[in-house]
Amino acid sequence: MKIFSRRNALLIAVAFAVALTIPTGAAAADPPNPVLLFLGQEVIEVGGKQLTRYYFDVVNKEAYPAELFAASPALLPCGSNTNASRTWVDIYAQNGKRLNGFCALGKASDLNRLWFALDSDELPPSWVYIEMTDRKTNTKYKSNLAETTM
Repeated sequence: MKIFSRRNALLIAVAFAVALTIPTGAAAADPPNPVLLFLGQEVIEVGGKQLTRYYFDVVNKEAYPAELFAASPALLPCGSNTNASRTWVDIYAQNGKRLNGFCALGKASDLNRLWFALDSDELPPSWVYIEMTDRKTNTKYKSNLAETTM
């Protein structure tokens, strides 16, 4: 699996520089929208079926406070998980089709390996984005569009 290219390294550097320009107080009070970056893909086999899994990172994940990922039993469960996290993350194709979701991320650093999978013979959407939904405040954070190829 190819993880980094020069283009991705440049994007990370730019995102890091932008993150450094955000005042500390503002970042704590009002987190920025996520900056999504394609990491790579790999072919996997699940139940005898070949799938291609596409991996992404939120490069400014450090800007999100820990309480956004705390277990939240007072909020609606995620299936049978009654301790689902306060913030849920969904991956969408550019046209708005939901590709995958995460309801049990325990900390902001877990945003480093988001993914969706498709049949290996299926073409991925050219662009995807994520929405992070803080279920306590009903606040949505929408990312940039990220490519699905390098």
